[in-house]
Amino acid sequence: MNTPDKTLADLERRADESGGEARLTRQHAAGKLTARERIDYFFDPGTFQEIDRFVTHRCRDFGLAEQVVPGDGVVAGFGRVDGRTVYAFAQDFTVIGGSLSETNAAKIVKLMDQALKMGAPIVGLNDSGGARIQEGVLSLGGYADIFLRNTLASGVVPQLSAIMGPCAGGAVYSPAITDFTVMVDRTSYMFVTGPDVIRTVTHESVTMESLGGATTHNATSGVAHFAVADDRGCLSLLRELLGFLPSNNLDDPPIVVSNDPVDREDEALDQLIPESPTQPYDIIELIHTVADDGAFLEVHRQFAKNLVVGFVRLDGRSVGVVANQPAHLAGTLDIDASVKGARFVRFCDAFNIPLLTFEDVPGFLPGTQQEHGGIIRHGAKLLYAFAEATVPKVTVITRKAYGGAYCVMASKHLRTDLNYAWPTAEISVMGPEGAVNVLYKKELEAAADPDALRAEKILEFREKFANPYTAAARGYLDAVIQPRRTRRTLVAAFASLTNKRDKNPPKKHGNIPL
Repeated sequence: MNTPDKTLADLERRADESGGEARLTRQHAAGKLTARERIDYFFDPGTFQEIDRFVTHRCRDFGLAEQVVPGDGVVAGFGRVDGRTVYAFAQDFTVIGGSLSETNAAKIVKLMDQALKMGAPIVGLNDSGGARIQEGVLSLGGYADIFLRNTLASGVVPQLSAIMGPCAGGAVYSPAITDFTVMVDRTSYMFVTGPDVIRTVTHESVTMESLGGATTHNATSGVAHFAVADDRGCLSLLRELLGFLPSNNLDDPPIVVSNDPVDREDEALDQLIPESPTQPYDIIELIHTVADDGAFLEVHRQFAKNLVVGFVRLDGRSVGVVANQPAHLAGTLDIDASVKGARFVRFCDAFNIPLLTFEDVPGFLPGTQQEHGGIIRHGAKLLYAFAEATVPKVTVITRKAYGGAYCVMASKHLRTDLNYAWPTAEISVMGPEGAVNVLYKKELEAAADPDALRAEKILEFREKFANPYTAAARGYLDAVIQPRRTRRTLVAAFASLTNKRDKNPPKKHGNIPL
């Protein structure tokens, strides 16, 4: 006769064995950690508390009666990450392919409901073959239950997704709703419809990697925000990312003690802007220079490279950075950059993370492809996001700020709290070259030496209009600062905004131009 202790020990052993030794071996052979190994690596040692460890599926048809495993293909629970409570689930591919069942989904839903009540982040480690076919609508309903929780939790607690294996069909929509998605290179993929179906329907031949691998979704679709080399790198990145975020929308981000002097100056910044207004430079050099200890966690690094977004700390406090990148497409705003920036700005605003904007933008990218693709609608997303944001906002114009793009990039007119410019800033309706061609069209056509006249007028326009002092005289800039003093200026600016309180008019929600 089994004693209660023996029964408990047997259930625990079966749960730990997951799908059996052979399947665990195959998981390792594929370059992947097991679900429990991932959980152990992610949480602070000894802090993980598992829930519903002994839950099993209810469907006994189609051969499932022989595959009853405690836990039913997902490890769920809570623990601590750097001392803070975090809820997480890890799908177990060794148990019926990690497929989602009615009871499997119920475990995840219970976890998410609890995290929402506790005001703690939710982390999902995805590695699943999709809905469990044998359970039919019950598994589909389980996905819908999860999607609802993702939506209700959005903007309340941070939600992070890691794709550490297959994630296909309806399963992809849960990560898509969450705030950040990390993919493991060569062992993970996401797609709504797989290569075989595509080949049948459209006669296209495509591999899983090119259709929905980490590189594709980081560089082309923008579905994923980070790509990492292996499981351990993925889990370490999730921990690092959580360090910049508050536990919920009522908390402030954690403060990290920094020994980097707040009044540090860097003379190299005085030479960062090239003499030629058309010559590129790397805005990331500026970001590293002003950040505490030069640390910058870039988000969406491979996607829409003409706009840079990510997290830094200034005097130990988390700050979200949005910056035009002159080294790519001259820093222009296009459809992808606008969507990328809008999503990041709205995340920071939802979770009380101040926003720092570095502006060097010659305008929106011209062309029929952009216009037909809806640059007006998509560009308005970034405008809407900055205007809607009530967190502390600081902008530094380093060089170009032309036309409507000047307005969009957190200008003073969008309730930005403090706006600065370097002496090299050019703020105008359009660049001097374009403005001269419009304003002096007749004179240039009649001139004996139009090139000489054009050069003279460009210089005159730049001196009179394309400089920061006209905007400063109107109060659109709060100060013109020496580049070397940027860090100390920003630290003081955000310190002065610590107790900022602002709000939008009462409404159910706005109607951002999606």
